[in-house]
Amino acid sequence: MRHLLVLLAILASSLVSAQVAFPAPAQSTVFSNEVKDWGVAPTSSVKTPPYHAPTPVSIPGARVIKTMELKALLDTNPKVVVVDVLDSKSRVTIPGAYWMSGAGDGKFYAAEKSRFSAALDKLTEGDKSRPVVFLCVSAECWLSYNASLHALEAGFKDVIWYRGGSEAWNGASLDRKKPREVNW
Repeated sequence: MRHLLVLLAILASSLVSAQVAFPAPAQSTVFSNEVKDWGVAPTSSVKTPPYHAPTPVSIPGARVIKTMELKALLDTNPKVVVVDVLDSKSRVTIPGAYWMSGAGDGKFYAAEKSRFSAALDKLTEGDKSRPVVFLCVSAECWLSYNASLHALEAGFKDVIWYRGGSEAWNGASLDRKKPREVNW
């Protein structure tokens, strides 16, 4: 029994180490309700419309990152892939982000799942352990939550949900750019 516990501990530590560590941010300020708890229970099921509603503070199988942690992570790790999923005609977002409009839809069928997975495979150069961050507008937007769940279902191992989204990024007065659109 003791050997089994040791083996499980080793396995668990190797799973955790597969995820990129969040560097300590220079400041710990939070922005635009990114940590507000509305009492919404986390779920492994995608949400269908309406998407504008309070979200949970956690997501099963993925991690949540705050604004200054994300800024520090992006400053120290060029391998991080950022995907903005907000449906918008004129979007400015985190510098270097990709824009996958519609990727947070709650009505994904086999064709959408396949296209989404193929697009993420291309963005991550086929490395499913590469960190992928999903965002939309705010902590009251389920699109990035859904996209994170879609990525987990597609087999991605280091899925990070940026719950505060562009409102929190803007609230921190951080630089914004037009994203690179991904037709998927």
